Amino acid sequence: MNSPAKHPYDQLTPDRVLDAVESQGYLSDARILALNSYENRVYQVGIEDKDPLIAKFYRPERWTREQIEEEHQFTLELKNMEMPVVAPLVNEAGNSLHEFEGFLFALFPRQGGHAPELDNPDNLLTMGRTLGRIHKLGSAAQFQNRPEITLQRYGIDSVEYLLENDFIPSSLMEAYQTLTRDLLHRLDRIRQQNQWQSIRVHGDCHGGNILWRDNAPHFVDFDDTQTAPAIQDLWMLLSGDRQEQTLQMAELLDGYNEFMDFNPAELNLVEYFRTLRLLNYSGWLAKRWDDPAFPMAFTWFNTERYWAEHILELREQLAALDEPPLVLFGQI
Repeated sequence: MNSPAKHPYDQLTPDRVLDAVESQGYLSDARILALNSYENRVYQVGIEDKDPLIAKFYRPERWTREQIEEEHQFTLELKNMEMPVVAPLVNEAGNSLHEFEGFLFALFPRQGGHAPELDNPDNLLTMGRTLGRIHKLGSAAQFQNRPEITLQRYGIDSVEYLLENDFIPSSLMEAYQTLTRDLLHRLDRIRQQNQWQSIRVHGDCHGGNILWRDNAPHFVDFDDTQTAPAIQDLWMLLSGDRQEQTLQMAELLDGYNEFMDFNPAELNLVEYFRTLRLLNYSGWLAKRWDDPAFPMAFTWFNTERYWAEHILELREQLAALDEPPLVLFGQI
């Protein structure tokens, strides 16, 4: 009987993590704590007579070395402009990305803070100001290696992967095929009817990637930094019903426009990018299902109940795509 194939992360033992960190000139106190991360492996590592460091080991074959270095370059640019971001540490040779026994990794300072209170208007105003500053720098240049968030990558490719790899239960296959076909057609029409300027953005700007301290947001985990319109970093901060989202967006943009002019036409894209995220999320889980950490952490995924609820969610999202966009006071 053939033994199950091993995942590359099986080789990332605690000793290997400590050896990797010490390869950069640090002396570990042998304390190691795995942090809540699934796409990559992230650890807090104790350092003798110094604050602990955060060691991030990138998932093999997800990003190229050049793409990771471009992520680092962007965050270091932001840090050098005194933006509140957590950037990788740079060694004496000027490198932020390192390799150890087949793993690419980076070291970060440990950052304290708590989850932002996104129902607080003052916090949203501050958040908008910070994102405006980040996007101002993000618009000053373009990525050469990082990709763009597109309908093809996040929508079409995700749906095709799920269908081609037998993730959808047979009893729900027709419903999923029909619904995603309609969704993708609707998204394509929105894409053709709207034009936008794509800039360098955080890419995964939800509350879990923001630490609040000293009355300001600190942005972490630029692993998904890509090219997209500014709205990609704004819509994920919204919650509640339409009225609540309208008020939240108004506060965000009041701060944002102090540093970067927001194109109000991008409000047409809130549900477009929300839909892409829903489609991509299921595809992402499916593509990672051979990683033992995923079945243990996401026990509810790939059950018939999950797919039934996902189809219902997508039906609701199809209806949301036909709703009028958010309209702010004074917007024409």
